[in-house]
Amino acid sequence: MLSAAITGIGMSKLGRNTGRPCVDLLADAAFEAMADAGLTRDDIDGLTTYPGKHDNSPGMSPLGCTEVREALGLRTRWHSSSAEGPAQMSPVMIAAMAVSTGQARHVLCFRALTESSSQSAGRRASVPTGSGGRVGGWLQWLLPMGAFAAATWAAQFAQRRMHEFGATREMLGAQCVLQRANAQGNPRAVFHGKPMTMDDYLDARMIADPLSMLDCDIPIDGACVVIVSAADAARDCRKPPISIPAMSAALDRDSWDQREDLTQMAALDAGQDLWRRTDFAPADVDVAAVYDGFSVFVPMWLEGLGFCARGEGEAFIAAGHTALNGRLPTNTGGGQLSAGRLHGFGHLHEACVQLWGEGGTRQVAAAQTAVVGMGGGPLAGAMLLHRA
Repeated sequence: MLSAAITGIGMSKLGRNTGRPCVDLLADAAFEAMADAGLTRDDIDGLTTYPGKHDNSPGMSPLGCTEVREALGLRTRWHSSSAEGPAQMSPVMIAAMAVSTGQARHVLCFRALTESSSQSAGRRASVPTGSGGRVGGWLQWLLPMGAFAAATWAAQFAQRRMHEFGATREMLGAQCVLQRANAQGNPRAVFHGKPMTMDDYLDARMIADPLSMLDCDIPIDGACVVIVSAADAARDCRKPPISIPAMSAALDRDSWDQREDLTQMAALDAGQDLWRRTDFAPADVDVAAVYDGFSVFVPMWLEGLGFCARGEGEAFIAAGHTALNGRLPTNTGGGQLSAGRLHGFGHLHEACVQLWGEGGTRQVAAAQTAVVGMGGGPLAGAMLLHRA
């Protein structure tokens, strides 16, 4: 177990086309997280983010550590930001290692974006279109075929799983519908107050067969902050600390399509490795929060984390096991499909909400242990959380 704990969380108001500056959204989330932990800005001596500032992708990541440090008036002595790492989990993992090795005492980990406001009719904020020159890397196999958006990449996995395991659109839709139901208990969710039926799902506009608009997460404007503290410092914080018994990472082949097995992602390796690092087991988990950039990622994460066997993820969902009253309540706040795309940070936030018993009508009774999985395709990071 790492000598690190999560001590506070914060989230701005999430919305579509808010027009608010990203730094304002970040400030809302940051000061809420500090208050949640019982800390002030003078206590924060570390700062991390994913993926760092990216000017070439409007709205995707407009803030780096430098801007946030100045805007919040922090006096940090340690910081990190990088696009390369265990997917969106990397800044939280790096923060946990930093406080465990004495580099910092309280690290503010943030994700802030204005993807919704930055989009236009002809421009998706996070679509890799290149600069007009020769395309290299794994995009050389995708862009010439018209596969400009991640939905077309994820659709390959869904098609292969339908072919090999007999998964159906209705099975994928079951997770989408239940996450929308969960969002009705989450006032912060973008689709709070907008329930959805299976008929709504099946009638939705197709994006990349078999994934429809409702299989895709929602670009938003918003910010989320998680504070990671050294274990001894966490004891003095406002709430019971959430410990980190284990974390794991995976880097698979650098490609979305040139893979030996298109029924799984790097989530499989990260999930298997997680349990090698702890005495906890999948049966001990009360709540799961797994990456749902597209609906098909959820069954693959459930399989990767050992909650069901290979090829059984969609059936596990369709049987009701991931519902709030099921064996493994999953994405209890609505996930990215219904609460909004915070690139995994929303999942970590929701897991902490559940472990602190603050979920209101969506609260899972007596939740003490949660697992969080972030990432799609060749990158993955997983983290086990526990509140004693």
